[in-house]
Amino acid sequence: MSVTPLRLAVIIGSVREGRFGTVVAAWFATQAAAHGRFEIDVIDLAEADIPLALPAVPPALEPNPERPAGMRDLTERLSAADAFVIVTPDYNYSYPASLKAVIDWHFTQWQRKPVAFVGYSGATGGLTAIEHLRQVFSELDAHTVREYVSFPRYYLLFGGDGQLLAPAEPEEVAQHMLDQVHWWAEALVAARAVAV
Repeated sequence: MSVTPLRLAVIIGSVREGRFGTVVAAWFATQAAAHGRFEIDVIDLAEADIPLALPAVPPALEPNPERPAGMRDLTERLSAADAFVIVTPDYNYSYPASLKAVIDWHFTQWQRKPVAFVGYSGATGGLTAIEHLRQVFSELDAHTVREYVSFPRYYLLFGGDGQLLAPAEPEEVAQHMLDQVHWWAEALVAARAVAV
């Protein structure tokens, strides 16, 4: 069992104006803090320089690709994380281009680490975005945990103060998901330490 808290990066996947992702991420970060077994880093992709055009050699083939200076802090924080929770909306049955660009600009940062999801949208609660993301992270040699948190019709679930109107069930689901993220993160940290 680890003595040092594992580092959990909570990534806000949407960068659009008027996004709701910051509210959902703030709620989830509170849940992660209450869980008590993580050091939490909330990463807002809107604060990073994320070009959609990738370099000539894909980052997966180049261990240290030349990234924009405005992405340096983001890359360091992703590298330092032991686990990730992606907070994503559902845009046209998938996830935001900003999130895909960040994923594609990085490779080793995701490898052999657990990834979990918190989705929100109108009808689906972000489930279609989550399913697409599972496929992508599988290709990147990350482990996606089965559990997830979903907010369909999120605009009816959160009050004007950003708090859930009926928090009990989502909080229980979030804590269970965090238990799973912690188990996998702890196991994979130990496995990476002895990997050749």
